[in-house]
Amino acid sequence: MDSGDEPEGSEGQRKKKRYHRHTPHQIQELEAVFKECPHPDEKQRMQLSRDLALEPRQIKFWFQNRRTQMKAQHERADNCALRSENDKIRCENIAIREALKKVICPTCGGPPLGEDSYFDEQKLRMENARLKEELDRVSSVASKYLGRPITQLPPVQPIPISSLDLSVGSYGAPPPGLGPSLDLDLLPGSSSSSVMPFPFPTAVSELEKPIMAEVATSAMEELIRLVQTDEPLWMKSAGDGSDLLNLDTYDRIFPRPGQPYKSPDIRIEASRDSSLVIMNAVTLVDMFMDPVKWMELFPTIVSKARTVEVLATGVAGTRSGSLILMYEELQVLSPVVSTREFFFLRYCQQIEQGLWVIGDVSVDLSRESQFSSSSRSRKLPSGCLIQEVPDGYSKVTWVEHMEIEEKAPTHRLYRDLVNSGVAFGAQRWLATLQRMCERFARVMVTGASPRDIGGVIPSPEGKRSMVKLAQRMVNNFCTSISASNGHRWTTLSGLNDVGVRVTVHKSTDPGQPNGVVLSAATSIWLPVSCQRVFSFFKDERTRSQWDVLSNGNSVQEVAHIATGSHPGNSISLLRALNSSQNNMLILQESCTDASGSLVVYAPVDLQGINIVMSGEDPSYIPLLPSGFTILPDGRQGGASTSSNPMSSSSGGSLITVAFQILVSSLPSAKLNLESVTTVNNLISTTVQQIKAALNCSSV
Repeated sequence: MDSGDEPEGSEGQRKKKRYHRHTPHQIQELEAVFKECPHPDEKQRMQLSRDLALEPRQIKFWFQNRRTQMKAQHERADNCALRSENDKIRCENIAIREALKKVICPTCGGPPLGEDSYFDEQKLRMENARLKEELDRVSSVASKYLGRPITQLPPVQPIPISSLDLSVGSYGAPPPGLGPSLDLDLLPGSSSSSVMPFPFPTAVSELEKPIMAEVATSAMEELIRLVQTDEPLWMKSAGDGSDLLNLDTYDRIFPRPGQPYKSPDIRIEASRDSSLVIMNAVTLVDMFMDPVKWMELFPTIVSKARTVEVLATGVAGTRSGSLILMYEELQVLSPVVSTREFFFLRYCQQIEQGLWVIGDVSVDLSRESQFSSSSRSRKLPSGCLIQEVPDGYSKVTWVEHMEIEEKAPTHRLYRDLVNSGVAFGAQRWLATLQRMCERFARVMVTGASPRDIGGVIPSPEGKRSMVKLAQRMVNNFCTSISASNGHRWTTLSGLNDVGVRVTVHKSTDPGQPNGVVLSAATSIWLPVSCQRVFSFFKDERTRSQWDVLSNGNSVQEVAHIATGSHPGNSISLLRALNSSQNNMLILQESCTDASGSLVVYAPVDLQGINIVMSGEDPSYIPLLPSGFTILPDGRQGGASTSSNPMSSSSGGSLITVAFQILVSSLPSAKLNLESVTTVNNLISTTVQQIKAALNCSSV
């Protein structure tokens, strides 16, 4: 670069200057000066600049931001005081009214005449009018979602807890251990699973919106401090070096005077982690603020997500300043671990060029209590800071902080993993984010990877179509083994204390075969490392050792798409050798990261494969995926102390085996005992073969 370009280059460097985090010493000194003089003059700022090795401009901005924070804190304190005073006056008013009701007239000995009876009647009329207006509005919303007026709805019938008709025609009750006999027609129809309708709350009132905005702003301020502050707020774990929240310090820094008494059953989970991901900050922010993209980004964690209401839109066509009320359901991939549900505010703010903050905090909605759950989960200020770095990468610092009050204990197999906070912690979110961002980046590359098998997939369009189909397959599989409140599992006896869990639903989704689909799953523990188990399932040479349906036939990989730098992250097209079904191929995706692994597969006929290879939309190709999830057991002492549990040969594994079977192509068909027995035997035999192949038959 010649000298004439220096000013322009310098200006460009100033625009791209990265975010500077002040040291604890600098913050301490600045806070001390702020207490004495919130408005330092230029001379004082220059002196601070020399003492703290900061630019005068940084000093000026710090004091401006600190004054703004102080003003907001004072305003919140004033608001709290006014609300408290208002509540006190209201209570006094009620007490006076109650006392007046008990006054006896000295003349007649009866109650006194109500001086404001006219006004009471008027208030009742106004309340009735308001309730009628509310009913009309709710009816309008219901008709919009249900497609017919609310007055046409049939009376609500109670839904039975079990979801299976295990009778064989009219030949009597099922054998002991197989549960009650119920009619399949009682089940609500569903395209993916027998799930309950999403619990939409009533719309947020105009009075609640500024309160929610204040809650979100306060939560974001707390999140920024949680991200930027190290010791003594965060301490390093002696085991794997992860960040652990010091709860005593946290309560001191963020006191909550009005917080109710905490039940001893409440458990705090808090974690923080940071890493680079291959996606630019603006794209990441857009995916985080869109529930559909949010689910696509985290299919193994987020089983449901909805926008309940948009409370504020972004500024000047960006996401900065946007505030939404969201609902989400989080899962661990096993039918024995309850999901966690949240209604929460998600607030997005760009705090400087290339630096974004997304903050989450739970809100209490009146309709939440209508949906029973085995645990009460509440997000305390959580979220992430996303910083743009060169070459299309972003540095993401993630904080997860929640209160958990379990109504029933977690199953013993997963208790260590869940109670340690690992199952829903920041490390799992970031490991999944890294892997998925790498997957998206690989798909965008038009050229073939050196590990891709060419010839079968003729074009970039065909590759993208294959990836899209595999993504839908994985999403469907993760949904099929969810322990959601609306996903009702029935436990069959035998195998182990987990048992084989089965559920059934009527499928009308064009992406699934029409008819009645039976899902079955079980979870087991093996004293084998996650890496070894994943390699066993991934290797097509050992497939005949666990794939009962292959009849001992080996398979050949005819197409391969790498979806990550790890050789286990890939999409494959497999062909069974020496098989009578030459018109069927197997689509399989395998993936692994620091939080666990998946191997998911589904049969696809040649007609469907030809549609995929031509690059056409694969949305209507029917899939019924089956597969395995592999998670570290989370046990102290046995598990790896590495930050990547998949990289160690020590520690045990939690494996979920899941199958989906089309019982009948008629949606009106009833599930019979033969189908249940077949899938029970299928899973039991598969588990026995897995244990035998991994030398764990005695477990």
